[in-house]
Amino acid sequence: MSDTDVLTAKNDTEKEVANDLYQALVNKRPLKVTEYEKKSYRVQHAFTELKKEPLGGYKVSLTSEQTQRMFNSDSPFYGAETASAWLENDASLQLSDLMDPLLEVEMVFTAKENLLPSDSLAELLDKVSVSAGVELPDSRFKDWFPSLPKYLVVADGAVGGRVVYTKATGREVSVDDLANVACTLTLNGKELGSGKSSEVLGNPLNSLQWLVKKILLSNSVCRV
Repeated sequence: MSDTDVLTAKNDTEKEVANDLYQALVNKRPLKVTEYEKKSYRVQHAFTELKKEPLGGYKVSLTSEQTQRMFNSDSPFYGAETASAWLENDASLQLSDLMDPLLEVEMVFTAKENLLPSDSLAELLDKVSVSAGVELPDSRFKDWFPSLPKYLVVADGAVGGRVVYTKATGREVSVDDLANVACTLTLNGKELGSGKSSEVLGNPLNSLQWLVKKILLSNSVCRV
């Protein structure tokens, strides 16, 4: 996709939204907000194409009640992450490569075989390896956290930045184990925060299951 193609697609989307608003005005038929989530994902896909890189995987944002309240949402969002966003353990990262990053502790799933919307949590766990990770979410919008409108969060790749992840654990873990991982984040010996993996939709595997269903049922390719 060339820059001209993306600009044309952007202009077409703007015209489409303006026409929708006008038709609602004329016909007195209110618009469904959820329909504009689809338009935001189309902008995200065009943004990803402009990076001209292989897809490295996906991130899922707004997986806790707290972050959903912040962005006035009742569900998570996903964002495509290109290959350069994924860094292996002990990688060096220049913060100057980012714009306004935060830092979050994550659980990373790497698919070993095809993931299906019909998979149970146990079946998904059998099909993936599990790693610890640290994400640096970032946005192309100034002063984005915590006030960026949710559809701009989607359009901006779910505010993707970088993910640093460890090698997959060799331990055998259960579905329940993944809901009971505790973490404390420190800097120079000072505790910054702590939490449990159950804050992620009750179990991080629920986040993975949501992602697989969201992508595959919308006829996209799922690479985690």
